[in-house]
Amino acid sequence: MTNKEKYREFCKKEKDIPIFSKDWWLDAVCGEDDWDVALVEKNNNIVASFPYRITYKYIFKLIHMPTLTQQIGVHIKYPENQSYYKRISWENQLISELIDKLPKFDYFCQNIHSNNSNWLPFYWKGFNQTTRYTYRLYNIKDIEQIFNNFSHSRRKDIKKNQNKINVKFDLDFNQFYELQKKMYKNVSFSKELFSKIYHSVYKNESGRAIYAIDDEKNIHSALFIMWDSCCAYYILTCINPNFRNSGADSLLIYESIKYVSQFVDVFDFFGSMMEKVEPVRRSFGAVQVPYFTITKTNSKILKIRELIKEIVK
Repeated sequence: MTNKEKYREFCKKEKDIPIFSKDWWLDAVCGEDDWDVALVEKNNNIVASFPYRITYKYIFKLIHMPTLTQQIGVHIKYPENQSYYKRISWENQLISELIDKLPKFDYFCQNIHSNNSNWLPFYWKGFNQTTRYTYRLYNIKDIEQIFNNFSHSRRKDIKKNQNKINVKFDLDFNQFYELQKKMYKNVSFSKELFSKIYHSVYKNESGRAIYAIDDEKNIHSALFIMWDSCCAYYILTCINPNFRNSGADSLLIYESIKYVSQFVDVFDFFGSMMEKVEPVRRSFGAVQVPYFTITKTNSKILKIRELIKEIVK
């Protein structure tokens, strides 16, 4: 069996693999032929995995993040009752082996899952790291406390809209994408790609398109939410420009949190590092959670290009 075939079987059995590292997600966002995985096996069992996307640009071989994918991490299976000392030693050994199993590349850029706090093996092998942030809500099953932690304006918007706006499920992907086009002049992903993601998520019962609609059938806002065994992810949102100030988006997020709390106890806002978006995430009571972007440039040509860009800043 190839590594990818082994990994597909592994994904079927290993329920705590984050959704962005699952084989079906990678098929959707990369294409079946444009991703692969490094594996470490002990006694014919996979103990560590590291999926990656491969693309080519001009003469360069690149390993980098797929579209609409926040993080792809190293997944490690730990022996029971490990001490902290042995746990870190185990991580260092397995991550180092995974790095050695990566194919040759000219440029590498991966956002490592926030569960992976140990990037030392990458550092020792010449990689660089930048800290990024997402925002998360914890203990979302305690929905009363979650609501109380919202900012005053969010709570006000929710109460204002509860009797005027209906929250419904399963907005058609065509309607969702058209709403994206209304909100953004240039949508960063194609309709074809969104169709693959939408239908793969629904096929694997790992997400829904939820929307807020008034009695006149006007859609005020919509969001696409996904979940795995540990966390729900606020992947995409769109607000109808005609109803930008209605506050329905606050109600929609609140009801979505309530809905996914039946599956998980963590809600991830999918960022953001953008200065104008970051306070919006905090207004829902979300807390800052760091994760790492790991990079390395092997190509001399690309190294010169990076140096020139740094000089002319």
